[in-house]
Amino acid sequence: MPSLIARLLHPTRTPPPPVDVDLGRVMLVGTAVWGVAFVVAVVLAGSGDASWMPAWVCATGVVLGLLGVLWARRNTARRR
Repeated sequence: MPSLIARLLHPTRTPPPPVDVDLGRVMLVGTAVWGVAFVVAVVLAGSGDASWMPAWVCATGVVLGLLGVLWARRNTARRR
């Protein structure tokens, strides 16, 4: 058994176990946020208060988010 001084000088730490997270749900929530931002951007661009570039960025976020949801669902099904 190591001495107290050896333990204080060379502590051993065990990392906590990983948290099991449903990535499909997380990406779905993120995609929904992009969808709300897309609606706001389209309304602002339609009224002339903003350009259409933010709407394109939000649309890209929605598309990538949906691809991420599909990937997460397939990856979760494959892992189980």
